[in-house]
Amino acid sequence: MPVKMGQKVSGGVKTILRESSGYHHHHPHLASHSSVVLNPDLLQKPSRLNTLLAMPSATTDVQLKHSWNPDDRSLNIFIKDDDELVIHRHPVAQSTDCIRGRVGYERGLHAWEITWSNRQRGTHAVVGVATRDAPLHCVGYQSLVGSNAESWGWDLGRNRLYHNSKVSPDCAYPQLDVNANFAVPDSFLVVLDMDEGTLSFVVDGKYLGVAFSGLKGRKLYPVISAVWGHCEITMKYIGGLDPEPLSLMELSRRVIRRQLVQRRFEDIKKLPLPKSLKIYLISQ
Repeated sequence: MPVKMGQKVSGGVKTILRESSGYHHHHPHLASHSSVVLNPDLLQKPSRLNTLLAMPSATTDVQLKHSWNPDDRSLNIFIKDDDELVIHRHPVAQSTDCIRGRVGYERGLHAWEITWSNRQRGTHAVVGVATRDAPLHCVGYQSLVGSNAESWGWDLGRNRLYHNSKVSPDCAYPQLDVNANFAVPDSFLVVLDMDEGTLSFVVDGKYLGVAFSGLKGRKLYPVISAVWGHCEITMKYIGGLDPEPLSLMELSRRVIRRQLVQRRFEDIKKLPLPKSLKIYLISQ
C-alpha cells in the first residue's frame, strides 16, 4: 500500500518512553524537574488551573476571538467556512505547514483544547506556542514548531519536546516510568501560564507536568505544525485567569524548591514530609 503524505511507515501511535538522561535539567527552556521520572496519576494540577477548569467554558464569541488567525498561516492551511474553530490542510507533498492563533498572551493563565484525530497526524504533528517571528512553512516534512528559538512544541507522535531543535536535543514528554506506554488521544488541553512562564498539557483530565519553562517576557501564540493532507484540527479556547498574589502555601513551596541544590527535585522524597506534600513540592 502506498504511503500517504506524512504517514507513519511503522504504523501505530503508541510510543515507549524512556527517561531522557536529565536533558530538561540542563536546558533553560525545559521543565527543570523532569529528570525525575513521575507517574502522571501523582501529579497535581496547579490550584489556579483547577480554578480555571472549574469555571464555565468560554462563550462562542470568546472562543472565536481566540481562534485561528486567517492572516497568520501557511497558504496550505485554511479555516473552514462553516466552523471557524477548525482548520484544514491541503494535500501538498513535501511541505510542513503552520498556523497561529489570533491572540498572543503576555500575562495570565490560559487554556485551550486541541482536537486532532490521531489518524490524521502522520509523521510530524506538533502542538505548542510561538512568537510572531516563528516561521509557518518549510519544504519537506519536519517538526517545524520547536525547530527554532521562536517556538516550543510537543510532537504528538514521538512524545518529544522541541525548542530550537536544530542546535538542542529533544527530550521525552511526559516523563513516565520506563517502558510505560502513552498515546496522545484525539483531544487534550494546552495550558499556558505566562505569570509562571510555563507551558503544560492535560490529557484525559490528568496533568502531565510542565513541559517548558522560562517563557516570561514574551508574547506567545497558540500554534500547530502539520504534514497530513486533509487533516482537520480544532482549537477551542477554554478560558483565562488574570494574575493574582501568590498564597502563603505557594510562597513556602517556592522557597523550599530554591533551597534544593541545583534544583535536584529527586531529593524531595528524602524530606520528612507526608507523601501529599512531597507531590505538591514536585508539581509545577
